[in-house]
Amino acid sequence: FKLVSQRKLVLIIAIALVICVFFWARLEDLSQGEAMQKEKSGLPMRLKIPTLQVDAAIEEVGITREGAMDVPKGPNGVAWYSPGARPGEVGSAVLAGHTNWRNGENAVFDNLHKLKKGDEISVEDERGNTMIFVVRESRIYESFAYAPEVFTSSGGKHLNLITCSGTWDALKKTSNERLVVFADIVN
Repeated sequence: FKLVSQRKLVLIIAIALVICVFFWARLEDLSQGEAMQKEKSGLPMRLKIPTLQVDAAIEEVGITREGAMDVPKGPNGVAWYSPGARPGEVGSAVLAGHTNWRNGENAVFDNLHKLKKGDEISVEDERGNTMIFVVRESRIYESFAYAPEVFTSSGGKHLNLITCSGTWDALKKTSNERLVVFADIVN
């Protein structure tokens, strides 16, 4: 056996400690990440608004080429803005639905304007969990207005429903206003 100098021994122990601390911290990060994944809400699957007799499937959408939130494919579906929060997570989850569909066909949010403060809205996720929200307020915006409060929040768990409102502009192929219903989670 060759004796290791005290200085070399201290250096070896220090390196070993640094390696142990690094791997311990890494394991800690991984376990926290797993815990955060477990807490994350499931993907939204159904929107129910009992007072309006709405029971609609939810599809995932992103951003259009023009930089706007995409919309549902048909008159009876609801679109969830997936770059934002999921319903039940901290932040503002945003769902959009059509109103006044082509050729007079009914659409999922035709009666959204009838929601009142205190009305309940529920979202079911892929895991079978139901989140209940209560309407806080409704606002009308110009169709291209800057409205960051619809997509962001400083705290709490919110659900914001968007649909067209106002007058149809045939040239632009859109309505001149947007109705937004703001709701807060209760469970």
